[in-house]
Amino acid sequence: MGDIEVVRTYLQMGSAASLKGAASPDPRARVARMEGCPPSFFRYLYAEVGRDYHWVDRLVWSENQVREYLADPSVSMWLLTFANSPAGYFELKRHDDGSVEIAYFGLLPEFIGRRLGRYLLTEAASHAFGMGANRVWLHTCTLDDPAALPNYEARGFVPFKTETYTTTKP
Repeated sequence: MGDIEVVRTYLQMGSAASLKGAASPDPRARVARMEGCPPSFFRYLYAEVGRDYHWVDRLVWSENQVREYLADPSVSMWLLTFANSPAGYFELKRHDDGSVEIAYFGLLPEFIGRRLGRYLLTEAASHAFGMGANRVWLHTCTLDDPAALPNYEARGFVPFKTETYTTTKP
């Protein structure tokens, strides 16, 4: 274990017209909203998608915390499937200022490198604007996949803030 310096970059998009969408690279890829997402599946997606990227904050959430979070009407969970198998997900969170945050976004390891991230991000931004967002925003950091930031920028997201922090990584 050691301390490492991490740069977090916040990005935003101000209108659906700014979205540079990417079509699905394969007709077997589909995105659908998860109604009534079970806490165990929420935990699975978070742990597996975030395993290599130091996603640890939610691993300590109690069963009650997960249930309360999933019951929040400002939160929606969306699943990417590939040939009917889970391949990734995104989580949208509406904020009081009219914005929608892409709070979590990612692919299961087996689906990285298949151009599905472009499609999934297009779907996330489209659904966020479909919720009436006045802007869509997200953040990424230097612990995330190296393709994350270029994907966000290629879809039309623009950086608006950076911050640096130190964390301990195993």
